Amino acid sequence: MFEIIKKQIQWGDETLALETGKIARQADGSVLATLGETSVLAAVTFSKTMKPDQDFFPLTVHYQEKYYASGKIPGGFFKREARPTEKETLTSRLIDRPIRPLFADGFMNEVQVICTVLSHDLVNDPDILAMIAASAALTISGVPFLGPIAAVRVGFSRGEYVLNPVVDDMDNLRAKPEQKLDLVVAGTRDAVMMVESEAYELSEDEMLGAVQFGHESIQPVIDLIVDLAETAAKPPFEFEQPSYGDLLERVKDLGTESVRQAYSINDKLARRDALAGARADIVRTLPDLDRDNSNLPDALKKLESEVLRGGIIGGGSRIDGRDTATVRPISCEVGFLPRTHGSALFTRGETQAIVVTTLGTGEDEQIVDALHGNFRSNFLLHYNFPPYSVGESGRFGPPGRREIGHGKLAWRALQAVLPDAGDFPYTIRVVSEISESNGSSSMASVCGSSLSMMDAGVPLKAPVAGIAMGLILESDGQFAVLTDILGDEDHLGDMDFKVAGTERGITSLQMDIKVAGITAEIMAKALAQAKDARLHILGLMANSITEAGEFSVHAPRIETMSIPQDKIREVIGTGGKVIREIVETSGAKVDVNDDGIIKIASPNSEAISKAYDMIHAIVAEPEVGKIYNGKVVKLMDFGAFVNFFGKRDGLVHISQINESRLRHPSDVLKEGQEVKVKLLGFDDRGKVKLSMKQVDQKTGKPNRPFS
Repeated sequence: MFEIIKKQIQWGDETLALETGKIARQADGSVLATLGETSVLAAVTFSKTMKPDQDFFPLTVHYQEKYYASGKIPGGFFKREARPTEKETLTSRLIDRPIRPLFADGFMNEVQVICTVLSHDLVNDPDILAMIAASAALTISGVPFLGPIAAVRVGFSRGEYVLNPVVDDMDNLRAKPEQKLDLVVAGTRDAVMMVESEAYELSEDEMLGAVQFGHESIQPVIDLIVDLAETAAKPPFEFEQPSYGDLLERVKDLGTESVRQAYSINDKLARRDALAGARADIVRTLPDLDRDNSNLPDALKKLESEVLRGGIIGGGSRIDGRDTATVRPISCEVGFLPRTHGSALFTRGETQAIVVTTLGTGEDEQIVDALHGNFRSNFLLHYNFPPYSVGESGRFGPPGRREIGHGKLAWRALQAVLPDAGDFPYTIRVVSEISESNGSSSMASVCGSSLSMMDAGVPLKAPVAGIAMGLILESDGQFAVLTDILGDEDHLGDMDFKVAGTERGITSLQMDIKVAGITAEIMAKALAQAKDARLHILGLMANSITEAGEFSVHAPRIETMSIPQDKIREVIGTGGKVIREIVETSGAKVDVNDDGIIKIASPNSEAISKAYDMIHAIVAEPEVGKIYNGKVVKLMDFGAFVNFFGKRDGLVHISQINESRLRHPSDVLKEGQEVKVKLLGFDDRGKVKLSMKQVDQKTGKPNRPFS
């Protein structure tokens, strides 16, 4: 019934197995990849015909995690998987980025890759396995894919690189000072295609070493995929690459000069209009046969690419007149929004970010429901890219994959410098609104976020800046690394290489390649050039702010206190009755965690003090020998019960009320009367013994030594 083909290797501490022929047999290619007890199914399908007038490559990648994979039932009202989680969206992008450049030039048939996590052992992260499974499924599907690629996760602990560190080691790196890196590397046999990382101030040499370690580690996996394909691959899909004939030469003859003139215009919108006019003139001048050629849009793009790239490789200047290593003019401004907790406006050339920081309490932490368990995050960074930022009208709505990916990149860049939660017990939300965009708005968000958080009073360990590097790589081996790329240089260039960090080292690295990988020499040059740019930007940012500013009057103040864990129930009360009363009476927010750490938050210091006192009265224990203010709550023949410490009552025996002998406590006391009492101690049954006669009822001072 089944023709199962299975290949496996020992990869690090686990066995990596690839299997096809048993599951999803109607897909063009399907592979079940297993590492340890984590399994991911990748299925590839592609259309055998191209839609008429198709002018882009319709590749879609979907990564989905099924809760049953780790023995969980989804939370919420709808007990099934719903919209993609942030992890699913980011992993879909992670798979897409290294495979997209490797499809044959001109192939524009629809391709769909679906990766499903079927089993998760809570040790091996399924995202790396999904990348490997997707590559293997593409390789055996017959689609014109110039792979395979493989991927690996690299850690850096105690000076050593770690192959595929386990999930627990990568979870919440801020709390693991010995683990300084979470790096994903994807590549072909010969070159690196994609890098994504969260780092804790690593040097350029350490980062380059990690990338090289990762590239070496994927070689056995590439061999495994090739071995599988030699037995299981389907016949290659018959596909003819586009033939331009003389079309490209005619386009060049007609438009090279006008395109060159358009690229000499510095202003982005004016340059865009000039390029559109140049294209229209070329099309209008061409013969009817050429205008109907389906390859015309691609020929126009090739012309623009050659003009832009040729000017740079030939030793000339870039579009805006800069050399390859110069950063565009930068403007930094903080505190320009009056009611926010912290704000910054960061402008670099024609790229601009409005970044706002809001400080919250423990109630504002994000609860994440993941396969390996629920966890909380007290640092949120959200990135928004409205269409007006590029002078266009377009889709406007919930964040897409781009917004989520760019926001996560900025989030990773700033993790290393956040204060410890014990020192700064706030939830931090940063929002970057891109108001202008012409290259690397994600790195503008990193710079603006650093400024905005310092303006809000967040004591960052160091400011962080980010820069985007580009690459022009020609077939003869000539190349140029570009600092601070423009949108056109990103669109028509060969690399988008983003580096963020402090003066001491790199905190995040992301690289996407549009050619068949780059060498260590190019990456080393890009890292060195990026460091110079990063230090330059940090210097300019320091002109605005260098450390945490004063708290906004609108931001909450938070005070923490620690109580014994066995007292938590008393503070919360039955059904939350006690803590609700504290909040309503004091006006402060109160958050209690399972360790007995209480955070009290309010812009009003009096509200914090009142809540603190109320909680202290519940959890504190009265001290023997100390004098307290109390209130008579009940009179009995043998004495008076006095409420003296929170809700705690004690007995003042009739012999301890007054120096003189009394017939009944009512001779000198009445219910509701305020008195001063001294705690004498506790009897054998734990009941409280108080004295009034040992305290001067007017001054509250002791009448005589304790006896």
